[in-house]
Amino acid sequence: MVFITKFYIICFITQITYYIYNNQLFMQISTLDWIIIFSFFALFILIGIYYSKRSGQSSKEFFLSGRDMPWWLLGISMVATTFSADTPNLVTNIVRDSGVSGNWAWWAFLITGMMTVFLYAKLWRRSNVLTDLEFYEIRYSGPESTFLRAFRAIYLGVFFNVMIMATVCLAGIKIGGILLGLTPFQCVFYSSLITVIYSSLGGLRSVIITDLIQFVLAMVGSIWACYYLINLDQIGGLATLINNPLIIEKLNFLPDFNDYDSLITILIIPIAVQWWAVWYPGAEPGGGGYIAQRMLSAKDEKNAIYSTLLFNVAHYAIRPWPWILIALSSIIIYPQLSDISNQFPNVDKSIIGNDIAYPAMLSLLPAGLLGLVLASLAAAFMSTISSHLNWGASYISIDFYKRFIKKSATEKEIVLIGRISTVLLMVIAGFIALELQDALEAFRILLQIGAGTGSIFLLRWFWWRVNAYSEITGMIVSFALAIYFKWFHEDIFEFSFKPHEELLLSIAITTSSWILITLLTKPTKKEKLLEFYYKIKPYGIGWNGFLSINNLVKFNSKESPMKDLLLMFICIIIVYFGLFGVGYLLYGKTLFGTIMLIISFVLSITANNIMSEQYKD
Repeated sequence: MVFITKFYIICFITQITYYIYNNQLFMQISTLDWIIIFSFFALFILIGIYYSKRSGQSSKEFFLSGRDMPWWLLGISMVATTFSADTPNLVTNIVRDSGVSGNWAWWAFLITGMMTVFLYAKLWRRSNVLTDLEFYEIRYSGPESTFLRAFRAIYLGVFFNVMIMATVCLAGIKIGGILLGLTPFQCVFYSSLITVIYSSLGGLRSVIITDLIQFVLAMVGSIWACYYLINLDQIGGLATLINNPLIIEKLNFLPDFNDYDSLITILIIPIAVQWWAVWYPGAEPGGGGYIAQRMLSAKDEKNAIYSTLLFNVAHYAIRPWPWILIALSSIIIYPQLSDISNQFPNVDKSIIGNDIAYPAMLSLLPAGLLGLVLASLAAAFMSTISSHLNWGASYISIDFYKRFIKKSATEKEIVLIGRISTVLLMVIAGFIALELQDALEAFRILLQIGAGTGSIFLLRWFWWRVNAYSEITGMIVSFALAIYFKWFHEDIFEFSFKPHEELLLSIAITTSSWILITLLTKPTKKEKLLEFYYKIKPYGIGWNGFLSINNLVKFNSKESPMKDLLLMFICIIIVYFGLFGVGYLLYGKTLFGTIMLIISFVLSITANNIMSEQYKD
């Protein structure tokens, strides 16, 4: 592992030196910009080196940072992970294509997030598993549970994981192509180096610590860049931007209710269906992936709950507006994609899309600020990639290697496999990134693959009849339908469904299939269900059938599902009112904005009082 790390460092220094010496790139970047960028790169490597010895002690330390992390650090880490280099590109794509209201495609996942906070965070922490895949063998029984854990270790840890990382790398390709004149391969190579080094050395602890720095850097960079760009002479300031004829139709928070297609696709489906029915990394119904990893790393249940709450507030209410304003500004500077193509003739035409307007806007920044923003984008890239690398490596080393290949593997051996997996996952993701063209299209494909499976992840905690066959069925059917609609349906029937129609059909078929199989197959063994019930203590009526059949008594609990649901509802309103309150202020509608922010603030105090009582130590 040390050899691999040294090899990466040598390659990085050699390549950078070569290209700088030959003046083949970096022509737009000043010396000051490079000092800023490399200062942060050096800091991240030093953090990885500093924690390398500690992280190598055990798998719990490498993958869960010793289970001693405070809520605020974990919450910021979650936010930093979801703030990737592709996120502002995606938001820009959405705004240019569908206006501000198009963001309901991801704003709707707030409902999922708040449900995770108040219903599932404490359950995950009680499980005391090392990875969320270990859940399968404490919840289900028989060889089917073993198969499920093994298969999903590869399915999620490799396939899904590298697809997400590839979309992030695609953003790096577009940013590097616009601002640095790099080829796609160069972008992938350079962007992966630093991340692989500190992730493979320092484990999750170094990932979380660097996430804190990266989040602060990313927020400062995006806000500062936004302020500078909207005050360009071509834009004329915030008020002029908002009143520009090209922009006015893009400002609405809700889609046009007279436009049936927009109303259905932008608002109704995300709010009514998508949040509970679709599995997507970072917005998993019931929590999962790197979100579950952070909750499992918390000191206790309370820290798990508060960390996830902080994540949802910051992710949805604090971050979006700088990206949205830059996206709106790009419509004035680059009304057509041809304007971008003409401005950057050396950029590969295959990657020119609405999402590339964001880095195109950043090219207008002055020296110093450009370096800071580039460093912030690099930080956003690395925070996401490092989390996915550590999360995916945990699946490979713990849920696959130790569980099925070598049960006698030592802790240091598991860590070594985790470090090697970190490097290999990055390599695979890089090659896939070179074949992608559009971040929004990749987002839609992943949504389609996970369509209909979300309800399983919500109900498996609270309905005793859900078994391993339920999850296997949902996984197979949703994946098969995604492949069918993408490559076969149109050729067979010579017509195509709209994307939202495909999504709804997939959800309906997948959900019906897994429920039917659940009722037709035997439930999980009594002993396993009994152990799970008294360990996790899931409240609600979904376990009454099991208790009645076996003449068992409910556990004595002071937890209130109604109070948790009330908190969930209040916090959803807090975030949405905060998000749109800030938006109204930016739009110059001071009265509406102030009222919404006051309501959000008052409800925040109310929620805090309820939570202080609900989650007393």
